[in-house]
Amino acid sequence: MNIKNVLVAQSGGPTSAINASLAGVLKATIDSVEFDRCYGAINGILGVMSENYLDLTDKAAKDPDFIKLLTHTPAMYLGSCRFKLPEYKDDDSSYSFIFSQFKKLNIGAFFYIGGNDSMDTVLKLSNYAREIGSDIKIIGVPKTIDNDLCHTDHTPGFGSAAKYIAGSILEIAHDTFIYAVKSVTIVEIMGRDAGWLTAAAALARNSYSSAPHLIYLPEVAFDKERFLTDVRNELAKRDNVIVAVSEGIRDKDGNYITSSKAMADTFGHQQLSGAGKALEFIVKENIGVKVRSVEINVLQRCAAHLASRTDLDESFAQGKKAVELAGEGQTGCMVVLNRLSNDPYQVEYSYAQIKDIANEAKSVPAEWINESGNDVKKELIEYLRPLIQGEVEQYYEDGLPKYLDISHLNRC
Repeated sequence: MNIKNVLVAQSGGPTSAINASLAGVLKATIDSVEFDRCYGAINGILGVMSENYLDLTDKAAKDPDFIKLLTHTPAMYLGSCRFKLPEYKDDDSSYSFIFSQFKKLNIGAFFYIGGNDSMDTVLKLSNYAREIGSDIKIIGVPKTIDNDLCHTDHTPGFGSAAKYIAGSILEIAHDTFIYAVKSVTIVEIMGRDAGWLTAAAALARNSYSSAPHLIYLPEVAFDKERFLTDVRNELAKRDNVIVAVSEGIRDKDGNYITSSKAMADTFGHQQLSGAGKALEFIVKENIGVKVRSVEINVLQRCAAHLASRTDLDESFAQGKKAVELAGEGQTGCMVVLNRLSNDPYQVEYSYAQIKDIANEAKSVPAEWINESGNDVKKELIEYLRPLIQGEVEQYYEDGLPKYLDISHLNRC
């Protein structure tokens, strides 16, 4: 019997939990009877096209702590890319080469860990495999702090990012409230089309702080005059107002509220910057109080020191589930989470067809946003809160967090 190997790659933006999914794939491969070695492609699908691989099974064999450290290392151990495969009916040269690499490495299953654009790659490779009659299993493992993948309750990486955002808002509140002067602090949070991350700012509220006092998501058309009215109303009640805003807020005509012109990436997504700064200028010009904007930016993606235990555990489990599904013969699918209950919090692991997921986006439900469009409802809080639970043990060396060596990504 010719036991096959597996190949895994990572794509898109980094998170605190994507390496936990990679660790899950590796551990499940080592423990499986269906597969032998686990190879990792450097820099996503481009690593396959450039024949740039790591033998992860060998690394785990040489270092007994490798999987443990991999689980706790933020960002992407295998590196990433943002590369859009052409349609194979237009040009199948890339596909032909990729599948020749699968044959060369004796690959029986390919796992792609990533978000929406990565699932586009899974869909295209799955369709090509079916077209040529290949029995290689192609499976997506979800990852995105944006939490916008369809057919899954939530995505790996989101819970840790949500925890960091809530913690940051709480710390900003402590910083801001010390001054008995009228002020507005605007916190810009990632979220181009979906406001899940910005909504997580509401988790910062506790018995002594109601910050953030206003929350604006891209699901609701932004209105400048309504915003000014909201801020003035909050200033009438308190000295310090904290506003959480998604980078992707736009007006009723669909125009982004930014302080700089947006550019597009290879998938056609506009790269946004300056929504918080734009609102800072609006407040400064129309209200005249002390105002500042804070752009959390990339800090919310890989803050492993404030990762969610729930997030890492679920990410690891979804990596393992992908290998299990491949062993059962599933392909052209993505691992998904189904929530069974909020209290006690319970989920189950399953899969959904990739054709129903790729190139789609899940928004915050309208019924979870208040009627004024400047806050979220308790149903959304109840959905979010379980995802940030639990603390992660951190390893230190010379006073700093200890992570895996990533010099193989070169230029480090």
